Amino acid sequence: MASVKKVVLAYSGGLDTSVIIPWLKEHYDNCEVIAVCADVGQGDELGPVHDKALKSGASKVFIEDLTKEFLEEYVWPTLKAGAVYEGKYLLGTSFARPIIAKKLVDIAKAEGADAIAHGATGKGNDQVRFELTVKALAPNIKIIAPWREWDLDSRSAEIEYAKKHGIPVAVENKTYSMDRNIWHLSHEGSDLEDPWNAPKNDMFLISKAPEHAPDAPEEVKVCFEKGVPVAVNGERMGAVELLTKLNEIGARNGVGITDICENRLVGMKSRGVYENPGGAILYYAHRELEYLCLDRATYHFKEHVAVRYGELVYDGMWFSQLREALAAFVDSTQETVTGTVKMKLYKGNIISAGAKSDYSLYSQEFVTFEHDDVYDQSDATGFINLFGLPLKVRALMQEKADKK
Repeated sequence: MASVKKVVLAYSGGLDTSVIIPWLKEHYDNCEVIAVCADVGQGDELGPVHDKALKSGASKVFIEDLTKEFLEEYVWPTLKAGAVYEGKYLLGTSFARPIIAKKLVDIAKAEGADAIAHGATGKGNDQVRFELTVKALAPNIKIIAPWREWDLDSRSAEIEYAKKHGIPVAVENKTYSMDRNIWHLSHEGSDLEDPWNAPKNDMFLISKAPEHAPDAPEEVKVCFEKGVPVAVNGERMGAVELLTKLNEIGARNGVGITDICENRLVGMKSRGVYENPGGAILYYAHRELEYLCLDRATYHFKEHVAVRYGELVYDGMWFSQLREALAAFVDSTQETVTGTVKMKLYKGNIISAGAKSDYSLYSQEFVTFEHDDVYDQSDATGFINLFGLPLKVRALMQEKADKK
């Protein structure tokens, strides 16, 4: 094996990354392993992480709270872009990976490490997201992906390896492969691997199943400034508090459950079910406000940008020149996206209930069905004649050709 003296490992505390610590030391000449756990709002999962990493052989453990930065510098820009992958997926895992990988790079540089390791499998998207970020920010550092090297090809093999090396193994038996942060919770595997199987209601850990939500709608108002959410129901909040509040409101109304068979970057289709209550409310509200505040040409072009932006985030290209350029365009469009959106939440549905903005382009004076003194309807004649001229010319030329 190549000479590696110090490795920074993306550590979650789960079986995979716990096994990776002794595996790295065994395969890279007893190298030093520094475990880094990023807190992006995954809740109580981080309690035992510090001690477990040390027991597994790490020389140092960093637990970094990145939740606020995650929302303000990764989630909000994506929300402003209106970026969604394949029409459904709100990118919960996708934009969490670059901030985690960036922290790995920062710590690797500070600690003088010569390699970064991660526990993503060779079948998924996360390996790409971690490694592209490292390449963008630390192009000369070595990347180690044990899942692409080792012969531990099953959970039972990993458990056996862990026992052999004295690593504490959790007794829990998770039915699904899950990824959680403050933005979402994903479920994959088990019965979900058959797309014909409906998700079981007892699988949901955040949201109520829509049929179990209250029988009366709940109204919620979200206020934005320049495309960024700043208040819920009239109360101004920071990013973490705001999303936590919307998650609670959305979850009790069964909002934000998404079931998608998505196209992974690596080429296979993967079925996932996502719980995204607060995110679903924010995306809906933001779009409603843009309907008021953006002109037709800008809104339609931005729809194209949103698709490409979503693909870039999904593909791990957060630090690419194109993503940064698109973000600059998005920021310019958001200068006037300020106002309040009112919604009703009812058994999994989000229903428009009103929107207002000082920058609204909606004019009742122009659009009214009643008498007005601002719009001359006869102007439409010339507009239609010019707009329809290509169609008329084509038809006339076809008539001529048919007569020959």
